[in-house]
Amino acid sequence: MNAAPADQIRLLDVQALDVRLQQLAHRRRTLPEHAEIEALTKDLSQLRDLLVAAQTEESDCAREQTKAEQDVDQVRRRSARDQQRLDSGAVTSPKDLENLQHEITSLAKRQGDLEDVVLEVMERRESAQERVTELTGRVESVQSKIDDATGRRNAAFEEIDGEVASVTKEREVVAGAVPGDLLKLYDKLREQQGGIGAAKLYQGTCQGCRQELAITELSEIRSAAPDTVIRCENCRRILVRTAESGL
Repeated sequence: MNAAPADQIRLLDVQALDVRLQQLAHRRRTLPEHAEIEALTKDLSQLRDLLVAAQTEESDCAREQTKAEQDVDQVRRRSARDQQRLDSGAVTSPKDLENLQHEITSLAKRQGDLEDVVLEVMERRESAQERVTELTGRVESVQSKIDDATGRRNAAFEEIDGEVASVTKEREVVAGAVPGDLLKLYDKLREQQGGIGAAKLYQGTCQGCRQELAITELSEIRSAAPDTVIRCENCRRILVRTAESGL
């Protein structure tokens, strides 16, 4: 393949722009905010699970407290009715009086036991509420950190994407001045060779694979016509000759 020396050198400009696009893509993929957001999101998920568990416990305690308080109220009302009967003098039978007094005593003990249950449930509920408050604060704090990291990441995205658009436009202009067959070969090699399709020959060394060319190979390159498209014998990339090639 033949191409004017100026077009071959222009190919190095295209390569430099492609390398810049690769660097920008790599930077976009490896922003530190990615790992930060991932770690924080994992923490947030765990905290939310704990918060749901604490909220469930608090809700269960609330229902248990309501039930216990209803039991106390029921016993209290029954005891009040019995005491009212006792005080009214309506019960005159000694045996009935004894039974009524015994029931009042039993209800008083039952009420005391139930009130202890209410207190125990209230303590557990208060503990659960404190846990809910603590976890809610932690969830909000981590979410705030995620929002901050996401904002920083998005700002970096905007900056990178803006530069990508600028470099891509410049690449279109520069590549548009390169002959189609040469550009097609370059793009094919770039895809095969890890993003580098053309490299400068500098002081007898291919800048693509960093291998120093053999004397016989350099001799062949010296004798080649200026418009001959040279390929590196080692990496097969397009080898562009310049004033610094050492020929």
